[in-house]
Amino acid sequence: MSASHTGSEQPYKPQSHGVAFLCAIAFSCGVILLYRLSVLPVSWWLVAALVTAFYSVLAAKSPALRNLALVVAALIAGLAWGTWQAGHQLSQRLPPDLERIPVTVEGYVCDIPAAGSFNSQRFSFCITGWPGRAESGLPEQLRLSWYDGEAQTLAHHRLTLTVVLRRPHGTLNPSGFRYEDWLFRKGFRATGSVRSAEPTPTLPCNLHCRYTAAHQSLARWVEGRFSGASQYPLIASLMIGNRGAMESSHWEVLKATGTIHLVAISGLHLGLVALGAGFVARRTLLGFPVHCFSEESLRRGVFVMVGVSCLAYALASGFTVPTRRALIMVMIATWALTGGRETSPWQSLALAFATVLLLDPFAPLDQGFWLSFSAVAILLVTFSGRLGAVGWLAGLFLAQMAVFVGLWPVLAQFGQGQPVAGLVANLMAIPWVSVIVMPVIIVGGMVVALVPALAEWVIPLMDAVLAGLWWLLLRLSEWQVPVLTSASLPLLLVAASGLLVLRLPLPWIPALVFSVVVSWLWPGTGSGSGGPVNRYVPVPEVRILDVGQGLSVLVRHRREVLLYDTGPAVPGVFSAMESTVLPNLKDLGVRRIDQLVISHSDSDHAGGVGLLFGSLPVGRVIAGEPEALEEVGVPANVPVQRCRGKPETLGALELAFWRNPGDVSGNDASCVLVVRHKGTEWILPGDITDAVEVGFLKALESALDPSLHRVVLAPHHGSKTSSSSAWVNTLAPDHVIYTAGYRHRYGHPHPDVVARYRQSGAIALNTACSGGITLKATAEGLEVHEMRHDSPFWIGGAGLTRDQCKIP
Repeated sequence: MSASHTGSEQPYKPQSHGVAFLCAIAFSCGVILLYRLSVLPVSWWLVAALVTAFYSVLAAKSPALRNLALVVAALIAGLAWGTWQAGHQLSQRLPPDLERIPVTVEGYVCDIPAAGSFNSQRFSFCITGWPGRAESGLPEQLRLSWYDGEAQTLAHHRLTLTVVLRRPHGTLNPSGFRYEDWLFRKGFRATGSVRSAEPTPTLPCNLHCRYTAAHQSLARWVEGRFSGASQYPLIASLMIGNRGAMESSHWEVLKATGTIHLVAISGLHLGLVALGAGFVARRTLLGFPVHCFSEESLRRGVFVMVGVSCLAYALASGFTVPTRRALIMVMIATWALTGGRETSPWQSLALAFATVLLLDPFAPLDQGFWLSFSAVAILLVTFSGRLGAVGWLAGLFLAQMAVFVGLWPVLAQFGQGQPVAGLVANLMAIPWVSVIVMPVIIVGGMVVALVPALAEWVIPLMDAVLAGLWWLLLRLSEWQVPVLTSASLPLLLVAASGLLVLRLPLPWIPALVFSVVVSWLWPGTGSGSGGPVNRYVPVPEVRILDVGQGLSVLVRHRREVLLYDTGPAVPGVFSAMESTVLPNLKDLGVRRIDQLVISHSDSDHAGGVGLLFGSLPVGRVIAGEPEALEEVGVPANVPVQRCRGKPETLGALELAFWRNPGDVSGNDASCVLVVRHKGTEWILPGDITDAVEVGFLKALESALDPSLHRVVLAPHHGSKTSSSSAWVNTLAPDHVIYTAGYRHRYGHPHPDVVARYRQSGAIALNTACSGGITLKATAEGLEVHEMRHDSPFWIGGAGLTRDQCKIP
């Protein structure tokens, strides 16, 4: 009986563990699947599917069918959970009649305010009331900027604000940063600016309110005690997760060296706290007489101490999304280790993955979510079940090599390359941060809290250990080593092969793998030895990128590329070149610009020119104001041609340039580009005004062909000083495209301009609500595609109809 009983019980446990593992994976896949959909699933469909799946679990006769039904039920449950959470968030909407008018809100500051551009304070505001308005369905959290605001007023925490709001909106392109994604991920259902603020201490304050108040008080204490330190931005980041003092120069160094993770409180930091707390707890408990604690009690005590310590540090560092994610992962790992459970590390990872998605179903929108779990999975592949012991130095090198190679295709999916300097930087920085920096920061902070007078000893020590780290990162960031990039499929093969080889117990294999990978994909070697080559485009296309209030147009055919204008930029604040243009060029396989046309030198058309020259090789440069281009970033040694009427070609496209022959500057000096291909014509007029439009129409008169399908970009974004009646009636465009910012203060396009184009019969589109627009000259005719048709369900919170998109 005993043997029979044992035999019947033994297979059951691994089987149940296996089903639990599959259910955790299925639940996670269900949540992730939601973010691949363009429409939010209908709730009652999901409820019906979930009920059916659970009924199948109960009705299934065989264990195999029951397990399959459980996995399907977990998948549907994950999709339903994510849908419910996303639907609740999307149900919070700012009514159109409340946009751009002063409204009053009550609530509390729910993060640490940070200094923004133009002397502003930027912060999150959690709303507890909308005085005089029904609160149902209104936003619960706002992202606000207070220009010339007083930090002392925000320190009162509970406030009554007068704000001017607008719905979430951002540029929409196939690649690049999407502000609306970020707003949805963070839960901000409206943005705006503060007109006035009044402290209101009588407002109710829930648990979250009290926590945010405590964290902000802690941030002010840290600033008061440590702001005199030369490395204060790094101290505040590592001690309490406050990165508000970090400047652009800090981020540039961290990005160039692949070490941004060092200042984001994540698994590395909480793991170190867990190790330290576990060591102290175990040594303390072992100091008691043997009969006081059993082995099981000892393990429980260590687990509790580790949990309390990690939770305390997570709360002190702001309890941000990455911190919460790291806390879950560390606690599950600690639970498995201290419990002495014979659990597969992959099961622990799956449990952590599912738990994170259960507590934070918006996590798949976070790049850090994928990078952190991918890194852990890569380390498990490298070390789990490995034969033979690995020393700490060899293990560190092996871990960095594995993460470097393994994360390469993951970074490629986010449009990022892998900096070679990052491998060297992390090999040196991670041990330095782990062994020296973090103990000094955490212990030093506690010492100063207990004995404030010791700050004069602690601060120089903190400065010393961080100065050494920063000196190293600064030197490595200046190392002229390009970022390695390649297509995703080759990188996936490289990563899989590299991780497989790294499993081999041969000491020289990692160095060999690194050498082969770098030499293969290093710029100027391998397939790239003939110089950068653009991806082949068989059909002529014109892409109007959505860059807000500005202009950037990509024209290409075959392997030739022309870029007309580079979008807006505000130095030190924002650059469409960095956030939109370059990521899209990279995603489209553009490796060089054959012709760069800068219509004129205004910042909304010539922003980020210097960044473009520093990122891609540029051939010819044509400009309406060549004498002003050095001021906007064109290198002095680059020859610039003045815009002329000489015909050019680009692939099979015919190009014609025109500029007002008079002595003009600014908008009227814009270089007008006409692109033709068989039955299609595009006119890119820059910012010319109605006074200059007359001259262009005279020059074009002989070449004007009424049979062409004509697409016109409205001059000057649809300003009332352009698109005269003569311009609209003479060109009679089939399509007119406005490149205007959403609800921009200039109010483009002007209603009179819209009326003229409407009367002419032109189909009107606006990048403010269509997003990026692609026009392809196919054999069947002109193919027009708006990016908003490919956007996910959370994009388009502005709620604009198609008619409003055509004629805002």
